[in-house]
Amino acid sequence: MFSAQRIVFRCSVSTPWRGFQSGTARGTSAQLVKIVEVGPRDGLQNESTPVSVETKVELINRLSETGLKCIESGSFVSPKWVPQMAGTAEVLRSIHRKSGVAYPVLVPNMKGLEALEAMFQKHPGEPITDEIAIFTAASETFNKKNTNCTIAESLDRFAPVVERALGMGLRVRGYVSTVVVCPYEGAIEPERVRDITIKLREMGCYEVSLGDTIGAATPRSMEKLLNCITAAVPVDVLANHDTYAMAIANVLTAVKMGVRTVDSSVAGLGGCPYAPGATGNVATEDLVYALQEEGYATGVDLNSLSGIGQWISSVLKKDNSSRVGKAWLARRARL
Repeated sequence: MFSAQRIVFRCSVSTPWRGFQSGTARGTSAQLVKIVEVGPRDGLQNESTPVSVETKVELINRLSETGLKCIESGSFVSPKWVPQMAGTAEVLRSIHRKSGVAYPVLVPNMKGLEALEAMFQKHPGEPITDEIAIFTAASETFNKKNTNCTIAESLDRFAPVVERALGMGLRVRGYVSTVVVCPYEGAIEPERVRDITIKLREMGCYEVSLGDTIGAATPRSMEKLLNCITAAVPVDVLANHDTYAMAIANVLTAVKMGVRTVDSSVAGLGGCPYAPGATGNVATEDLVYALQEEGYATGVDLNSLSGIGQWISSVLKKDNSSRVGKAWLARRARL
C-alpha cells in the first residue's frame, strides 16, 4: 500500500493559506505557513510496534492543542496490508475535535471510500471528516510495487473515486510520490511530475502533494521541479524523506519560492516499505523551529509539540528523531 513517507511539505503558491494568526515568528510581518501533521497516519503506518486506538486518539488530541490546523488521522485501507491503520473508524469517532482543525483521511480506492460513506450513513450528523486523500507515483516501477498497477491505471481508478467524493461534499487532495528520484528507476523528469499533477487537478484535487519519497532531493533539484510545475499549475504540496538530511533545506527553498503549506510528522515518524533506505518524515518540531527562525509564522507551540514528540517516541520505544525537539526539552530541563 501507499506510504507517504516524505518530509512532506505542502504548498500553495497561488493562494497562501490564511486560516490562523500567530505571533510566534520573529518580526511583525511574518508570512503564514500552514503545517499539515501526518504523524498519526503516515508516521505510524509502518511502525512495527502495535499502536492501540487509544494511543492514536490521544496523539491526535494532544496535537490538536498545539495550534496545528490539519492532522491526517488515519486511512481506510485493508488492515491486511496496513495493520496499523486498523481502527481508523473508531479513531475518527473518538477524537476530541477542536474548532478550526481538519482531520483528513487517506482513501486508497473505491472500497475505502465506500467504507467511509458507510460511516456517514451509520452516524449521520457526526463530524467524521470533510477531506480525503488519494495517491499515485511518478515512477512506473514504484507505482506497480506500491499499488500493483501502472500510473495511468491508478489515475483511471481514482477518477470515479474523486467524482463520488466530491459528490459527497468532501475535499480531495492528491499525492504523487517519487517526484525527484525513484529507488528503482533513478532520476525522475520534472515534466512527468508536472503532467501527473495536471491530471490530478483536472480530476478535482484541490491540492497535489509532491513527495520526495527517498529523501534524495536537494535545493537545486527541488527548485528545478518547482520551476517546471509552476509554469503550468500552482504547486500545492511537497513531500520528502529526510534520508540525506536535506529536508529542511528543501522546505526553505520551496517556501522562499512561494510554498505556503508544508507536511511533516511529529518526532520524524515514518518510513516506506517500497523505498529501500528511506528514513522518516521531516520532524514537525524541526520544521516549526526552522520556519519561525526564518521569519515565517506557523501558529504552532513548539514547547507543547516537543513534549508530544518525546511522549510518542517513548510509547513506541524508539529514539526521538527530532533534533530540535530533544534540544528544546533539554534546554527546558535546565531552566
